[in-house]
Amino acid sequence: MFMAGSDTTPTAFEWAMAELIKNPNIMKRAQEEVRGAVGNKSKIDVHDINRMDYLKCIINETLRLHPPLPLLLPRKTSASVRFGGYDISEKDSRLKENYLMAIQKDPAIWEKPEEFLPERFKDNPVDFRGQYYEFLTFGGGRRGCPGITFSVASVEYVIANLLCWFDWGMPSAGVQGQDLDMSEGNGLTVPMKIPLHLLPTLHAP
Repeated sequence: MFMAGSDTTPTAFEWAMAELIKNPNIMKRAQEEVRGAVGNKSKIDVHDINRMDYLKCIINETLRLHPPLPLLLPRKTSASVRFGGYDISEKDSRLKENYLMAIQKDPAIWEKPEEFLPERFKDNPVDFRGQYYEFLTFGGGRRGCPGITFSVASVEYVIANLLCWFDWGMPSAGVQGQDLDMSEGNGLTVPMKIPLHLLPTLHAP
């Protein structure tokens, strides 16, 4: 569980912060919520996180738009089969399908699927815990990720701290967040092609 999370969880951090810096109105709203929940305390606890509904929407939308592990786990055929126009002629063939990205960006399921819209998860029962086939970032059923609770808690806590104590900007003068290159890299996990570099400024209440 810890080995799997060592790559996928930081990938989720990076995509979340990239989307926030690219969408300053969303960043501002998230920071206002986080700072309002924390108040004058010196650290964030689990009770504060539970009050951050918009932050949870942001994380949901990040995982929908940028699933860190879109191929999930490979499958094995139990018999020869023709599927989607392809002949898989041998039993016990190992299959890796990029169905997760296709489903979570399907315009027949999601309105404006290529846009980062955390509000789509407000009062929406659909979540990533394997009960909804349109949102399977962590897989589902017996093949679901056993580290889902640990991973989501880590992402929530880190992003909440980054938003609470710092203001964020681009490191180069004259470059705006809207100019950020959101190209995807290659690999089992899908990080940003160009690693994200941001400039933190300590937040003064």
